[in-house]
Amino acid sequence: MSTIKKVLVVFAMEAEAMPFINHMALKMDEPAVIAAPAPCVTFSGQASGMDLHVVWNGKCATNAVDNVGTVPAALASYLAIQAFKPDVVISAGTAGGFKSQGAAIGDIFISSSLVHHDRRIPIPGFDAYGVGHAEAVPTPKLQASLGFKQGVVSSGNSLDYTEKCMEIMTSKNVAIKEMEAAAIAWVCGLFETPFFGVKSVTDIVDGDKATQDEFMENLSAAAQSLQANLPKVLEFMAGKTISEL
Repeated sequence: MSTIKKVLVVFAMEAEAMPFINHMALKMDEPAVIAAPAPCVTFSGQASGMDLHVVWNGKCATNAVDNVGTVPAALASYLAIQAFKPDVVISAGTAGGFKSQGAAIGDIFISSSLVHHDRRIPIPGFDAYGVGHAEAVPTPKLQASLGFKQGVVSSGNSLDYTEKCMEIMTSKNVAIKEMEAAAIAWVCGLFETPFFGVKSVTDIVDGDKATQDEFMENLSAAAQSLQANLPKVLEFMAGKTISEL
């Protein structure tokens, strides 16, 4: 197996992406690598001797906010994988964490596997499809080297959750709740491209603060944590094969 030479990092929010893009001195791809009308934006450069590409989901033209959620994430990752043909894809961003699974504000988690908590289809066969299951690339050496935590990541299209969502997340021992990674993992599965998530905790899902308030309060700090830690992930990956992570 050859060493990792191309890495694609997928971000949903500009506030998550830009500190990392600026830190790594990446340049927006001009002319655009992904053609309109797709709203996603790509940036490219070098990191530890590897080609580094970033795709950000872009802005909603109607509401002027970030294109968060599984649909824009699937579109952006599909088009970026087609364009760049990466050796590995990383879903990077902020997320809610479960204190019952050892999460605290500011923690960095690496995904072990990925599920959906809001695709509830109570029909035999479709029920399993709805929740889904994708395995992330095992990264035991990376986690041990950098001191990151690991856990199951669950994606849904709402910042809040229903009682049934919580039931599903609890049954799957979910440690991280967010809005994109499971969709990106599904796309990576189509391309047979290795995948894992790197998530910085902004809020405690099973805590006593309102999710939206805690998220906004900690978004900037969590984005800075990604800026500080993602380069360490890339540095560790350099010169290694996927199996050596």
